[in-house]
Amino acid sequence: MSVLSVDSLPRRRAPLHRPLLYFAAANAVLAVVAVIGMLVDDRVVAGSTAWFKPAKFAISFVLYCIALAWLMSLRPKASRLMGWMATVIVVAGVIEQLIIVGQVVRGMRSHFNMTTVFDGVLWVIMGSTIIVLFLATMVIAVQLSVIRIGDAAITWSIRLGLAITLVGLALGNLMPGRESGVDDIVGAHTVGAPDGTPGMPLTGWSTTAGDLRIPHFFGMHALQAVPLFAALLVLLVPRIPILRVLRVRVGLVVTVAAGYAAALALVTWQALRGQPLIHPDQTTLTAAAAILTGVVAGALISVATAIGTRKVVTA
Repeated sequence: MSVLSVDSLPRRRAPLHRPLLYFAAANAVLAVVAVIGMLVDDRVVAGSTAWFKPAKFAISFVLYCIALAWLMSLRPKASRLMGWMATVIVVAGVIEQLIIVGQVVRGMRSHFNMTTVFDGVLWVIMGSTIIVLFLATMVIAVQLSVIRIGDAAITWSIRLGLAITLVGLALGNLMPGRESGVDDIVGAHTVGAPDGTPGMPLTGWSTTAGDLRIPHFFGMHALQAVPLFAALLVLLVPRIPILRVLRVRVGLVVTVAAGYAAALALVTWQALRGQPLIHPDQTTLTAAAAILTGVVAGALISVATAIGTRKVVTA
């Protein structure tokens, strides 16, 4: 029987990628500035306070960059290719944030805006940086997935988390080109209503229609959620002895990742049907219940694999 080993959580050997950390720190500062902007600037852009979008993007970049830097540091040694790709992500992110903040200063919307030649050029640049960011993340995902990092549970949490993140990033492509109902605006994130409808606190996600920002956000942050779940299992070993069994932890990681992917599919389907997240219909609730049942069943099966063994050997 496979049990917890000293290599379950790998010793950090590769250095943290400094540009990612610097960019995360810069976005943390930007988030504070944007929040202050929301308090003192009463302008409205595309139905939201002008500084709301920079704040959301800043927080998202903080989470994304810290998680990516941490995962890259778990390799036995640094990869030059991964370092270059991470730097590319930083450059793309800087360009995107400069355009978003610059458009806020001008009082113009950044995404999907083709109202003038200048605005159109900025939107094309943003669209290009998004593609570059996706491709660079994909290269890093492949590099992290072809090697073993820690034990099988940690390794699979990284592989599955990154795979779901790539799907979440790709779901952003559902927004450009959607009918906005506004002249010279070539995309929309709301389904079933114009952008700018009433939104949820903190997130701004629509409370009256479907919102494609939800699956985009939920999917891309699997990068943090799934590996952190695997790390949490290791930390809980002293309190829950059954978690010392490797196949139990692997089973739980796979189950949670599958549940996360299924939930991502559900919120995407819900948004495309024009249904707000907080007002699910019976069909959505039934699907959610089926996903929850599947996760619970998977967890029970994972734990059952260790029941009946005579003893659990510690590392």
